[in-house]
Amino acid sequence: MAAGGWRSEAYAALDQRIGLVVGAQEKSFAAMGIRTVGDLMHHVPRRYVVGTELSDLSEVEVGTHVALLARVAEVRAHPGPPGRKGRGRLEVRLTDGRTKLPATFFGANHLLEWWQRSLQPGARGIFSAKVGEFRGEPQLSHPDYVIVDEQGFFVAGSDRNRSMASVFRGGPIGIYPASAKLPTWDIAEAAGLTLHALGDLPDPWPDWVREAGDVLPLVEALRAVHQPPDLGQVEAGLERLSFDEALEVQLTMAYRRADHGRLAAIPRDPATGGLLEAFDQRLPFELTEGQQQVGAEIAADLGKDLAMQRLLQGEVGSGKTVVALRAMLSVVDTGGQSALLAPTEVLAVQHFRSISTMLGDLAGGGMFGGTRVVLLTGSMTAAQKKKALLAIASGEAGIAIGTHALLSDAVQFADLGLVVVDEQHRFGVEQRNALNAKAALHPHVLVMTATPIPRSVALTIYGDLEVSTLREVPAGRSDVTTNVVDVQAHPRWVERAWERAREEVAQGRQVFVVCPRITPEGDAYDPENGWSLEEVVDRLAGTPLGGVRIAALHGQMATEDKDRVMSEFAAGAIDVLVATTVIEVGVDVPNASMMVVCDAGRFGISQLHQLRGRIGRGQFPGLCLLLAAAQEDTTMERTMERLHGLAATRDGFALADLDLAQRREGNVLGTNQAGSHTGMRLLNVTRDADLIGLARDVAERAVALDPDAQTPGFRDAIRRMELVSLDE
Repeated sequence: MAAGGWRSEAYAALDQRIGLVVGAQEKSFAAMGIRTVGDLMHHVPRRYVVGTELSDLSEVEVGTHVALLARVAEVRAHPGPPGRKGRGRLEVRLTDGRTKLPATFFGANHLLEWWQRSLQPGARGIFSAKVGEFRGEPQLSHPDYVIVDEQGFFVAGSDRNRSMASVFRGGPIGIYPASAKLPTWDIAEAAGLTLHALGDLPDPWPDWVREAGDVLPLVEALRAVHQPPDLGQVEAGLERLSFDEALEVQLTMAYRRADHGRLAAIPRDPATGGLLEAFDQRLPFELTEGQQQVGAEIAADLGKDLAMQRLLQGEVGSGKTVVALRAMLSVVDTGGQSALLAPTEVLAVQHFRSISTMLGDLAGGGMFGGTRVVLLTGSMTAAQKKKALLAIASGEAGIAIGTHALLSDAVQFADLGLVVVDEQHRFGVEQRNALNAKAALHPHVLVMTATPIPRSVALTIYGDLEVSTLREVPAGRSDVTTNVVDVQAHPRWVERAWERAREEVAQGRQVFVVCPRITPEGDAYDPENGWSLEEVVDRLAGTPLGGVRIAALHGQMATEDKDRVMSEFAAGAIDVLVATTVIEVGVDVPNASMMVVCDAGRFGISQLHQLRGRIGRGQFPGLCLLLAAAQEDTTMERTMERLHGLAATRDGFALADLDLAQRREGNVLGTNQAGSHTGMRLLNVTRDADLIGLARDVAERAVALDPDAQTPGFRDAIRRMELVSLDE
């Protein structure tokens, strides 16, 4: 499987289609996300079994596909009528020594006899099937199986697996994540064939990289993972594969940083007496120490002739928008323009309103010496778009705020000096580059995120950016108390939640009610117990909130309707706003003092923390009630643990660590940002923080030694990461 040319032999071989090894099973492997030889080599066993170690059958869950190592405890045959067409069943009870699990086989009488010969009481085997249910208890129906001896050697198997003796040759047995069409031994066989085909493949990394990482050569590591002589070798093999994943990401980031360091930009160092100074003089509050420090870091970057590439992350309510606005005004003071890119129309409109409000008479330009602020979104009328486009192209608009509409070819800037990207994880590299291309030289870039990011995640996903952090919340923000309401254990508390909301309204304050979805799931419309927006709006009429001014807001509404509802809520004309997560970020209504989150278990920690940040923004203390149902299953236990963790602290950085520990990096970073999509199958950014730091150091050294990435392995790693697009 070796290949040469400008690529490293290792990557060329690992990038080949899995069909070259598995033939007709290629589609079954692809259904599991295994499309290349490298994918298979990184699809490692979830556990290994040795000796008499058996699976814990008490942990079996209905609906999951399992591969269990168990002993046969009992066998009972129920033959069908005599003759070739007679069909019966074989009932087998498996055991781990404590728990028993039934398994049933159906087939012709002669098959029952054959199965009975291999499935003798006391036999030890691996049984693979989807867990079904019979009379309320878990059951395996017609599982594939292999019987092995105490050393792991093949003894017997079901019809499909009589040829599988080569997989079970003694030593630890790897149990792979499998599927109904692809049992663990089929994956093991494919891994063995692949290892044989790879042979003595040269390592993609130079010797100094392996020495710095203190890791095994690649082929040795792959054999240690897929065909280990003992368990001691497995850990060393997995460490090498995890190191490779970390290094691929860090090499990509390091070379991006090096590229950014060569991007020429126009220095934006405003003179005194300009718009920024006038804005600062009008501020009705003192900037926090953190805002001043981050502002100084950004100002220093803007004053350079190299393009700024900076991430601004901050606690909820820490004042990121003010910091970004001051940066945009400093660019306007040099004759340049700034663009603020938001992922949704609701957020873009909120930014437009809040920035216009903060600027006051400076937002109109003209006699006040300010600058014009324009909004551009996809749903605007042709006349509105034309007016905004002319203001941007002429330079009259110093600040342009918009959604993806800012990326269209029709948008031309007179002098784009700064791009501010809000909620960076929702935009890909190509989208940001489309906006960057609208500048004569590369614009300065400031990326903002309202989700606090653990350091290990920042190194992995935002490693090409310098990071500024705002932790301090400005004075004047009120405290927010969060309580978890168990609606199953205490159904009366739900009614009390609505009573409490009515009390807030009676005092002239406003309330958010957040729902996880707009419409009911399926056809189960239930205004008494359902948690969709439509059901909750109907329900509130029969609660203590009946008669107050209630409105709904969600992303599928027409833009003018969304704008009208948000304007009325901000003006105090609406008492209770029932909304989906469109209000997650950017919404600033100081009079809102309470939030009720329905079916809160459907939201992640970071999302709930952002939602909670919509209240307590004024002089009134906030109250956030999380309505959820605690049940006995382990999933709901973890959910309630997550919700109580949120209620215990308002420290977004502590919550980000908790979120990461509970849900791993995929959900913290956003949809499809972990797992096979990014090439990170093994790396865990919580557990492997030190490994990620080591990989970053190695990557920095690689750039210093090989600034143009001439080393084939380095070039391959970067190409692979760019293909899966870490930013999307």
